[in-house]
Amino acid sequence: GRGGSGAMESAAKGGFVLANLAEVVERVLGFLPTKALLRAACVCRLWRECARRTLRTRQRIAWVSALEPGPAESHALVRALARELEKVHVLPQTVLYIADAETFSGHEECHEQKKARKRNSKETALALEKLLPKRCQVLGLVTPGIVVTPMGSSSNQPQEIEEGEAGFALLFPKIDGVKIHTFHFSKDVKNRVFDESKFAEAGLKNNPDLRVVLLFGYNSWKTGATRFLHQIVNPLNEKSIILAGGQVESFTSLTSENNHAQPGDACGVVGLAFSGPQIQSATVLLDQDVADERTAEAAMQRLKAANIPEHNTIGFMFACVGRGYRHYKTKRNMEADAFRKFFPNVPLFGFFGHGEIGCDRIVTGNFVLRECNDVKDDLLHGYTTVMTLIHLGSTK
Repeated sequence: GRGGSGAMESAAKGGFVLANLAEVVERVLGFLPTKALLRAACVCRLWRECARRTLRTRQRIAWVSALEPGPAESHALVRALARELEKVHVLPQTVLYIADAETFSGHEECHEQKKARKRNSKETALALEKLLPKRCQVLGLVTPGIVVTPMGSSSNQPQEIEEGEAGFALLFPKIDGVKIHTFHFSKDVKNRVFDESKFAEAGLKNNPDLRVVLLFGYNSWKTGATRFLHQIVNPLNEKSIILAGGQVESFTSLTSENNHAQPGDACGVVGLAFSGPQIQSATVLLDQDVADERTAEAAMQRLKAANIPEHNTIGFMFACVGRGYRHYKTKRNMEADAFRKFFPNVPLFGFFGHGEIGCDRIVTGNFVLRECNDVKDDLLHGYTTVMTLIHLGSTK
C-alpha cells in the first residue's frame, strides 16, 4: 500500500500550497474566466483576496459580437451574450450594446403568421440586462444597421451589416484613471429652454478630465428634436472634448441610479461620457465627397496622423443609412476596410443611423492639434460617416 500513501502525501502537499501560497493560487486563478473566478472566490479568504487582485488587473475591454441570425424566439445578441459571458476575462462595469432595429423588436409581418414570431424590444432588452452583473451601467441602442468586429481578436475584419440580424456588446471593466458615465436628457414638453444644471449632474460640466462624449439622439423625427439636440451639443462643443455619435432608432436600456424610463413618445439624447487624464482620442468626418477607396483612405490617413496609441484603443464608426454599399456603388464594407488597413489591431464598432454627430478633432493629453479659430464646428450632419478612436490609457 506504499503507493497509496505517497499519492495522499503529494495531494496533501498540493492542498497545503493551494491553501497557503498566494502566488501559486493567483497564478492558477489567472487562467479562469471571470464567472468561474467569482465562484472560486467563495472557497476561502486567501482565494477571495487572490481573486480580487486578479480581477483588478483585468482592464482590457472585451466584447461580444452577434453576426448570425438564429431561432426566432430570441435575438442573436441575447444568445451570444449568454454563451460568451461564461468565458470573458473581465467584470463589466459599463456595457454599451447596439443591435439592429428590424430583428431586435421583431418583424411587423402580416397577422396571419404565427404570433410567436413577433419579438418585443422591451423583453429583448430585459433579457440582455438580466445576463449582466447587477451593478453594471448599461446603455442599449437599436439602429438600422450595425458595424461590428467579430470576437476573438482585435485584428479581425470589421463588418458593415446593413441588413440582417446583428449586434454587439462592449464590456468595459473598471479601468484605473478612467470614469465612464451614462447620461440621458429628454426634451421637456413644458420648457423650451434646457436646464443646463443637468450637465453638471451628468459630469459634463466643470469636469476638467472630460475627454470624450458619445451622444445618441432618439426619436429625431419629432418636432423640436433637432433644436433640442443643438441645445445639448452646443455647450459641449469645446476644442478639448471629442464629440461623436448619431441619431438612432431608439434606446432600449439605460440602467444607472439616475436614469428613469421615458414616455415612449419623448425625444432626447442618451450617451456615454469618458473622463480621465490618460484618455486620448481623435475623430474625422467623411463627408459626401468621400465616395471611393482613395478618398476614404485619405480620411483614415488624417485619423492615423493623430498618433493615438493603438493598444487598449477602440474605434467607432457612425455612418448614415444612405452611405454603405449604395454610396460606394455596390462596393461593400468600404469604410470598415479602409479603417482596418490603417489600424490593423483596433476593433471597430458602430452603426448606420439617421444622422451623424462629429467633426475633425484631435485631443491628446492637454494638447489640442488644430487651429483654434473661435468658430464653433458644425457637429450635426447627414450623409456622412464619423470615425473615432478612443484610447483608454496603457494597460499594464
